[in-house]
Amino acid sequence: MSEPHVGMELGYARVSTTKQHLDRQIDALEQAGIPTERIYVDKKTGSTVDRDGLKKLLAYVRPGDTIVVYTLDRLGRNLREVLNLVHDLNDRGVRVRSLADPMPIDTNATGMGRIAYLLLVMIAEMERIFTAERAAHARAVAQAQGRQVGRPMAHSPAQIEHARLLRKKGDSLSQITTKTGIPKSSLRRYLASETVK
Repeated sequence: MSEPHVGMELGYARVSTTKQHLDRQIDALEQAGIPTERIYVDKKTGSTVDRDGLKKLLAYVRPGDTIVVYTLDRLGRNLREVLNLVHDLNDRGVRVRSLADPMPIDTNATGMGRIAYLLLVMIAEMERIFTAERAAHARAVAQAQGRQVGRPMAHSPAQIEHARLLRKKGDSLSQITTKTGIPKSSLRRYLASETVK
């Protein structure tokens, strides 16, 4: 019968560019008692999804373990992504602890560390709601002022009208593409009210 897994602490450090240094984060993790061989690192931008160090860490970590980071933002591109990852880890029985946030986070704590985490969850949800409301308001204002909402058309109204006239004359899509420079994929959309073959 195998021994039950005794949780260990694993460190993770990330910097946004190869010119930045991981030293401060690694020093803090080592001072927190995490040996160098248990610290996973990435030198990638937060917007880069492919973070090999984090992938290896997530593949290795087991229930009962704790992932320790210098600050919580090292784990993702934005607050919502970080909290989603923390939530997923919590479901796996893995806790997360930060060392240098203004209020250090500990998802397994019952005191201030837990309160700090719950505050972050609330802030992320408010951020999502406010972002959606701002986008809806901007769309409403633009529509009220007669401005186009969404991506601008890649082709001018004159080009599209020319394509429609050519279609009415019986030109094929290939012929219209040659004459107007509008690709077939766009023509199908612009000529949706016409019979397109």
